[in-house]
Amino acid sequence: MTVSHSVQQLKTVLVLSLAFLATGCPGEVPKPGTSSPTATKPTTEPQATDDLKRIILLTNGSSPFCDACLMGLQDADRELKLKAAGLTAVMEENDGTPSGQLAKLQQYGTQSDIAAIGISVTDASNIAIAEEMKKLAEKGIKVVTIDGDCTKYRDAREVFLGTDNIVGGQELGVCAKILNPKGGGWVSFVGITCAQNAIERVSGFGTGAGKNFNKIDNMGDNFDLTKARDNVRNAIANHKGKLTTLVGIWSYNAPAIVDVVRELDCRKEYTIVTFDAEPGAIKEMQKGMIDCMVVQNPYKMGYEGVRLMRALIEDDTATMNAMYPNLGKPNGDLFDTGLKVVVPDKQSELWKQKDKFQKNTEVLTLEEFTAWLKQYGLKGS
Repeated sequence: MTVSHSVQQLKTVLVLSLAFLATGCPGEVPKPGTSSPTATKPTTEPQATDDLKRIILLTNGSSPFCDACLMGLQDADRELKLKAAGLTAVMEENDGTPSGQLAKLQQYGTQSDIAAIGISVTDASNIAIAEEMKKLAEKGIKVVTIDGDCTKYRDAREVFLGTDNIVGGQELGVCAKILNPKGGGWVSFVGITCAQNAIERVSGFGTGAGKNFNKIDNMGDNFDLTKARDNVRNAIANHKGKLTTLVGIWSYNAPAIVDVVRELDCRKEYTIVTFDAEPGAIKEMQKGMIDCMVVQNPYKMGYEGVRLMRALIEDDTATMNAMYPNLGKPNGDLFDTGLKVVVPDKQSELWKQKDKFQKNTEVLTLEEFTAWLKQYGLKGS
């Protein structure tokens, strides 16, 4: 064998080795919180999109709530024919921390294939996140907030799309007042206490529940499911005799509350009212473990969020005027995706007094709600 022949073989082996390393090992399992190369939810690395510009929906964390949002996004991508417009819509999940969201925004600033970003802001008072949003806007990227707003830094985004969380909190408080007119102490449980939607829901709950209820605590868990359950356990242990109402603010808090109440066999002692309807929460309401759920519409957030961002990209004033007819007026930068109050059945006092809720709030039995989910192919909302 000649020296030149040996060198040529070495080059061939080296090229094949590099190709193998670039594609990754077959069957490689991604670390928790990351996506595999073929996952539905892409990572922040640029994906092969046939030169399409990306519309990104950046979540504040990971939960089944995001699954319904993703389905709406994907339906919008297909039905609005984004590819024909040179666009594609993707969802990217944050790790639940402001620093994680900040890092993603900074990465987006280095990528040239991004046309718009809809962000559920993790920390409403985090000026660094707001500044990165402004920098992206200066690069020509359309920036809106979806699900979680940043009203303290309203100039960091164009508009907000999602739930009117103050109203949502109020409606949940009304539920608690109807279910337990005598009132008592309440503790709320949430992922991140400084998130705008958390602040507004907790504040709204107190207003809706009224003077017979008193706030004991608002406990954050930072998306840690073990801590979410520990928070419930500690609240019950530390406030016996005062605590009457357990309030789930984010979607996974409902199953966490139920897990502990079942473990301690104390269901009769507490009214349990929660936000959102994870599949697990739906099953628990069927078993009598949850008194009511105030449910948002994450599917609509995903679908309408894509429609909104496309309209901004294309300077589609007709669509913008239809979605935000009062833009420029106080709170005219809010597109409300609606609320539902879900009750176990027509025997619930909430069903009997559904006239106590605001006219735009729909009250549904669990059977009616699950039929609505089935209509859209959803398992939760």
